[in-house]
Amino acid sequence: MGNIVSISLSLDPIITRCSDCATGQAIYICNLEDMLKAGLQCNMEPEACYYRDQQLSSSAHLLDNLHALQAEVAGLKELRSDLMSRVRIAEDEQQLKCLNQVEGWLSRAETLINHADQLIVQSPQHVEKLCMGGCCSRHPRSTHKFGKQIGTILKEVKGLKENGDFSDVACKPPIPSANKRPSDPTVCLESYVNQVWSCLQKEQVGIIGIYGLGGVGKTTLLNQINNKFHDTTHDYHVIWAVASQDRPIEKVQDQIAKRIGLSNEGWESKSRDEKAGDIFNVLCRKKFALLLDDIWEWFDLAGAGVPLPTQENGSKVIFTTRRLDVCCQMQQNMDNNIRVECLPPGEAFKLFEEKVGSETLRMHPDICKLAEAVVEECAGLPLALITIGRAMASKKTPREWEYAIEALRQSPASAFPRVGQEMYPKLKFSYDCLPDERFRSCFLYCSLYPEDYPIGKDKLVDCWIGEGLLDEITNLSNARNQGHFIIGSLIDACLLEKWRFNVNVKMHDVIRDMALWIIAGESEKEKFFVKSGVQLKEQPKAEKWEEVTRMSLMNNQIENLTEILECPNLQTLFLRSNLLKVIINDFFKFMPMLRVLDLSKNRNLEELPVGIAKLVSLEHLNLSQTGIKKLPVELKWTRDLEMIPQQLISSFSKLQVLKMVGCGYGCLSVLEEMEHLKYLNVLTLGFRSASELEKASRFNKFFSCAIECVSLEGFRDSRSLNIMALAKLQHLHALSLSSCMDLEEVKIERNIIEGAGCFHSLRSVNLIGCNNLRDVSWVIFAPHLELLYILKCQGLEEIISEEKLGEVAELKGNSNLFSKLKDLVLRYLPKLKTIYHHALPFPQLKEIRIVKCGMLKKLPLNSNSAKGQRLVIKGEEGWWKDVEWEDESTQNTFLPSFKPVF
Repeated sequence: MGNIVSISLSLDPIITRCSDCATGQAIYICNLEDMLKAGLQCNMEPEACYYRDQQLSSSAHLLDNLHALQAEVAGLKELRSDLMSRVRIAEDEQQLKCLNQVEGWLSRAETLINHADQLIVQSPQHVEKLCMGGCCSRHPRSTHKFGKQIGTILKEVKGLKENGDFSDVACKPPIPSANKRPSDPTVCLESYVNQVWSCLQKEQVGIIGIYGLGGVGKTTLLNQINNKFHDTTHDYHVIWAVASQDRPIEKVQDQIAKRIGLSNEGWESKSRDEKAGDIFNVLCRKKFALLLDDIWEWFDLAGAGVPLPTQENGSKVIFTTRRLDVCCQMQQNMDNNIRVECLPPGEAFKLFEEKVGSETLRMHPDICKLAEAVVEECAGLPLALITIGRAMASKKTPREWEYAIEALRQSPASAFPRVGQEMYPKLKFSYDCLPDERFRSCFLYCSLYPEDYPIGKDKLVDCWIGEGLLDEITNLSNARNQGHFIIGSLIDACLLEKWRFNVNVKMHDVIRDMALWIIAGESEKEKFFVKSGVQLKEQPKAEKWEEVTRMSLMNNQIENLTEILECPNLQTLFLRSNLLKVIINDFFKFMPMLRVLDLSKNRNLEELPVGIAKLVSLEHLNLSQTGIKKLPVELKWTRDLEMIPQQLISSFSKLQVLKMVGCGYGCLSVLEEMEHLKYLNVLTLGFRSASELEKASRFNKFFSCAIECVSLEGFRDSRSLNIMALAKLQHLHALSLSSCMDLEEVKIERNIIEGAGCFHSLRSVNLIGCNNLRDVSWVIFAPHLELLYILKCQGLEEIISEEKLGEVAELKGNSNLFSKLKDLVLRYLPKLKTIYHHALPFPQLKEIRIVKCGMLKKLPLNSNSAKGQRLVIKGEEGWWKDVEWEDESTQNTFLPSFKPVF
């Protein structure tokens, strides 16, 4: 029978322990040594005792390791949690990237913790076997194997904890190889994407051209190529740049510089050649892919500083253009030039249906079939399909659709070869559908501006008023409202595009071409001469100046206007942004109908010709940012003014708008003349002293009704300013204080509050270089303020003083403070500590920009501020890291709003 083991033991302790194990009350603390002391009696042979001792030792070791593993895993979890918090702060607040070694450690920790937790969960059944057997396991091999697993993972946990001490958890992320670009879903462009990508893989191919009609999808295709670079692994540094007809090399240089980190404060002052050298020195050491959108002529890559792609450097240039000849000039191999064709019928109808809406197509059984005819007239051109599709979205009857088809078919043949014949007659339908001739004239007027030019909406409306394109409305406010209504209608018709917070509009280049085509081919009333942004160096010539009604030569390089133009019907003349030095005296002699004249941004132009006084029909004159010293009207930021000739302003008897902001000299001398301008309903003035402002306020006609913009500049005669007179102005919408070095305070008086409508129309406030001002609490009296811009006020400590608000009981706790504010810009304010002491709602706020305001640690925001708005907060990364938040909820709300400025 072998060795017989006789065991005598007290059952109560074992039963109790087994019961504990079974109920989970003492899973990890079965101490066999205590159990033996409680009554274990053994009578064994030496061999059996040795076997027994081995089992007892193994069991005790297993239980000790279980205890230790529990403690070590708990510590590992705490260490992992702390490390993850550090990583989150570094990534979210500091915009850093987690180190690879930290990511690897966290991944290993997660795997190890999961494994350890599984073993701990399984341990009760193994411990139970120890208890049920009294002193020995009934399954010794299983117990041994489990104990070995516990020991191994315990060692791994201890080792991982020892390696979890990281001084740094993140670093500044590398510049991405490509920036993701927003792009509409491709419509039948996948094959072109693959074709371009396949061409890119060929070592011998350095330059790839993409060409086709305007609006066919070339830019969309280039966007897709860019995003494919972003989504795939490669060794290219991808640069996106847009060229256009106006100074294409300089514009591309600036975009490249920004992408590769060369754009700084000194960049703008460099010559084109200097910029090219800097760009070349960086790109020659990189393998790059330059995606160049919308070139109109041969682009001098070397002149821009771009190394020519070769097999040796492996770089690539991919460009889009509308012209095949440009493709051939850039590189001669036609296999590397890819033409983007119009959409086939099926894909064209899908795009049209998406824009017109399936609901419209189902309004009547005949509409869907008629829609196919409209799509056919669009000839598969995406831009035409989109434009006309949106125009037809509100057409719910078959008759409207039948008219649309007939209108598209009846358009006259284009004088433009190819492009005009294939596209403009179709696109013109949106133009034909405008409500009346007034809307159409306003639309065509926009083509005077250069391609891709952001047009200020207010400036555009003022030109329309000057031209007489709007209704004869005596109320200026109503006229401007009508102008903005027309702009909105043109945007709805996809003939204009919103730009930059809806302050500007842009005309798509294809739509602009269509407008010029309409003027050239069909319009009997409108005869335009447009040479804007084409780098003219001399005064152009034309065959029939007498027919021209509007002329634009803006954004060129013309220095002298020395030839008389006989333009008896000319009403608008744009000469903005040239290099003008000389205009002959009789230049304006034969322009009796001229109503709008823009000479702005000609900094070398120091005087106007005598003949300008003969422009008796003039209603809008812009001389902003010129060097003119003798000025009749509208001085806006022209700081060189020395004299305004007496009796000259009154000769412009039809003037409606007179702007003299920033002139700083002679304003008072012509106020009496202004009283003779019976049509004048807008006046802007600049003053250089408090006494001058006080004297001007005596001209009640202008200060009560006409004045719209005031500049207070360079005050030297007063430390305190009482702006009571300005507070009462009915139409004041912009106020600027600049370089008022002695000014210490702007007084708040109780009678301002009691006055009805104080600063009721004020929308914009600019403070620049007022170094002794400590606060600008007076802006609380501007309930409709939309823009607050403060720059280089060295002594400014707070925007709104709680102490000063406390002096005015009616305003304490004012919940409407900044309720209309859209943009807040604070720059170079070294002592600024507070904007406002309490959080504000900011229901309209869109952007906050804070630069070099090191002492400003807290923003007047809480988790309820700017609700429903996409607020953008721009500033330096170092400043953003130190911002103090009201609570964690506020921090979480605004962390995604930050965009760094450099």
